[in-house]
Amino acid sequence: MKVSRQQVAENRSQILDAAARMIREEGLNGISVAKVMQAAGLTHGGFYGYFGSKDDLVTATLDHIHGVNGTNSSADITNLADYATEYLSRTHRDNPGQGCAFAAIGCEVGRSSADSRAVLTDATRRQIEKLSTITDNKTAEPAERRREAIGNWSAMVGAVMLARLVDDTELSDEILNETLHWITSKPK
Repeated sequence: MKVSRQQVAENRSQILDAAARMIREEGLNGISVAKVMQAAGLTHGGFYGYFGSKDDLVTATLDHIHGVNGTNSSADITNLADYATEYLSRTHRDNPGQGCAFAAIGCEVGRSSADSRAVLTDATRRQIEKLSTITDNKTAEPAERRREAIGNWSAMVGAVMLARLVDDTELSDEILNETLHWITSKPK
């Protein structure tokens, strides 16, 4: 039985949604094609009808997460304090499968394929540009706004990574809270 184009698109979307959650929860090396296909409710044998390799799946998944129209698109960011408050929250820290791929697997992608790195490079550029438009320092020159955006984004991603890796909940909360305070209490 031939599968319709619509069904192929729906199946691909299911695969990408499952892979997006699993990659953020288990890392790039923690997933397998078989596990992703099972989570998507499809057979392992059908994988190569959608992707040429696991690397292709990873790249497509990162694009699905952080592409221009991805599920974690920065288009809805309008206020730095609100965004930082949500990003630097216990909810985000404790639910990596639904959170930011940068904080979940950024270091792994740095050792991944050139295509995967290119997807996150483009996403990083868009994130920096977006954050530079919502800085509280509205009178700053563009270069200063960009510098502030890079610093804020780096601090947020790094704080979530550190908050997830320490085994002390109090310290983890402190990392998130103090980074949020640092970002939101800068002189305007």
